[in-house]
Amino acid sequence: MLNKLKSLFKKEIAITPFVLILSGLNFLFFHYGFFKFAFSNFDYTTLNGILLSISLFVLVIVFNAFAFYLLMSISKYLGKFLLTLTFILSAIATYFVNTYNVIIDASMMGNVFNTNTSEAGAFFSITFVVYILLFGILPSIYIIQARVIKDNWKKFWKKSSLTLLFIVVLVFANASNWLWIDKNATQLGGLTMPWSYTINSIRYSNKVRKANKKEILLPNAKITDNKKSVVVLIIGESARRQNFSLYGYEKETNPLLAKTPNVHHFEANSCATYTTAALKCILEHEKTNELYEILPNYMNRNGVDVTWRTTNWGEPPIHIEKYQTRKDLLKNYSGENGQYDEILLSGLKEQILESGKNKVLIILHSSTSHGPTYSKQYPANFEIFKPVCNSVELANCTHEELINAYDNTIVYTDYLIHSTIEMLKELDEFQSSVIYVSDHGESLGEKNLYMHGVPMSIAPREQYEIPFIVWTSEGSKSVKAYESVTQHHVFHSVMNFLSVESPIYKEEMNIFK
Repeated sequence: MLNKLKSLFKKEIAITPFVLILSGLNFLFFHYGFFKFAFSNFDYTTLNGILLSISLFVLVIVFNAFAFYLLMSISKYLGKFLLTLTFILSAIATYFVNTYNVIIDASMMGNVFNTNTSEAGAFFSITFVVYILLFGILPSIYIIQARVIKDNWKKFWKKSSLTLLFIVVLVFANASNWLWIDKNATQLGGLTMPWSYTINSIRYSNKVRKANKKEILLPNAKITDNKKSVVVLIIGESARRQNFSLYGYEKETNPLLAKTPNVHHFEANSCATYTTAALKCILEHEKTNELYEILPNYMNRNGVDVTWRTTNWGEPPIHIEKYQTRKDLLKNYSGENGQYDEILLSGLKEQILESGKNKVLIILHSSTSHGPTYSKQYPANFEIFKPVCNSVELANCTHEELINAYDNTIVYTDYLIHSTIEMLKELDEFQSSVIYVSDHGESLGEKNLYMHGVPMSIAPREQYEIPFIVWTSEGSKSVKAYESVTQHHVFHSVMNFLSVESPIYKEEMNIFK
């Protein structure tokens, strides 16, 4: 067998059959999700459905073969490098598509680029390695070893012209299906390898480039009183509203908050299903595509003592002195649970008391319900609901195991919010408030979807219905009787509680009386 493989590599192969082989492998290895979606969304038994099925099949093969042909014609060395990289990246992308039913759009690429090492390690599994070896490494060996004979320029132009003409004819032959294709373009494009992650990486990079422009400063603000006031804004991660017993969930996931006086909860929807965009919404004064001065920067510039503590990532640029990561907090932590989000509360009371200012804003950016390893996000004594899912391949767990593991993260979130409230109760001289809002929700197998990141236009409610919970101390401000609020209510509510006056303040976006 080994000798046959060696002899195969020694044989020369023309560029056209070479790229057709690779395109065929690309089709077989990486497009199960593409055709699974397509066949689930049109009737492939009709004449038009058969035409569309054949056209999609041929188009994927021919278009990728043409792209591979162009790469190899420009440079065999560059072409082989890019093709090798393509198969490895497509193997990784396909693992996530097949395992978690994600769509590789621009927002998903944002998740990828904002994933740190610890989060990436949580996805490691034997199946993940198998995908890379079988669908990435083995084809790459063939690509590197193949002795490819390029066409002369006359053949190149002839084949290129005919191929483009064929693609155009095929596209226009499906004119009756253009509306269907346009309607499902996001999903189809997000499942086509290698274009899903290639084009959407470019789209995301352009978005980041625009977002990283110098932020637009908001009008100057002023503090209108000298009362000692502190707001702790807790930004949750992947916490969906329907699993909070405060909102009627049948399992008791909020045992502590349910017994805590002055706790109010509102219905809210996130404005995005991925962290970077959702954080921008929470921290900006209004919905905008521009990068205006965000809440911590604005409060800090106008005299409020601002601290940002995080075990997460993905926030807009933050320009404050007291920016503390888990690594920073661990330096002065002597407890046993430093790997969990309670590290965010370490020494926080002392830090507030040491502040030389009357107005204090603390922002805790948690990661408590981040998947896929929900069971790793809380200490063992918070494993209330059993059995739990311990696999990164969520589809391999029973629905009960997955929900139990996730619900335990909500129990731990309940503990974190309650602990923050109890800490603030000890600060008698301060008027205090805790605002908890999640960045987005989470899918846990509903409609065969997992985690988050589905485009908002088609996202299920599990990914955007979020909790918005507020506590105020005795003798401080009360809360308006709103039924629902938005993530943008955070900015104006914090301004109101801390008595910060500004031309951009909107009373209708404030939750406090």
